[in-house]
Amino acid sequence: MMIQSIRKFFNTFLLFELLKGMAVTGRYLFARKITVEYPEEKAPQSPRFRGLHALRRYPNGEERCIACKLCEAVCPALAITIESEQREDGTRRTTRYDIDLTKCIFCGFCEESCPVDSIVETRIYEYHGEKRGDLIYTKPMLLAIGDAYEEQIAQDRAADAKYR
Repeated sequence: MMIQSIRKFFNTFLLFELLKGMAVTGRYLFARKITVEYPEEKAPQSPRFRGLHALRRYPNGEERCIACKLCEAVCPALAITIESEQREDGTRRTTRYDIDLTKCIFCGFCEESCPVDSIVETRIYEYHGEKRGDLIYTKPMLLAIGDAYEEQIAQDRAADAKYR
């Protein structure tokens, strides 16, 4: 008991814990830095990353969404709103397709439930909104994203098909 109290006294008097902490700091002082300089340097991204949503079109320019509303039904956050109408040729198409990204949890259920591969989550993670309404993406906005990134989306879908 006496030896432990003497040891405790010298550890306290000599600031042993402080020296141990400084040794840890010193070890990492000259180690290779792992900081990513964000805007100039991008962090590695998983091939399964789920980012901003997009609506796709067929090669002939027609939108893929057939208004089956499976994505709306499967969305656990209730972030998707779809309205549709029947066209003259008897097919259904959406008149409204909104995604509220303030509600969305980016689970990917909408993408998995779509029978025609219409709604996809892209690799885009650099987007923002200054007001709540800025993060409600409408059908024209989602189609524009799909049109702009269709080549990357198609490559990702082909790579994903290899793993299934």
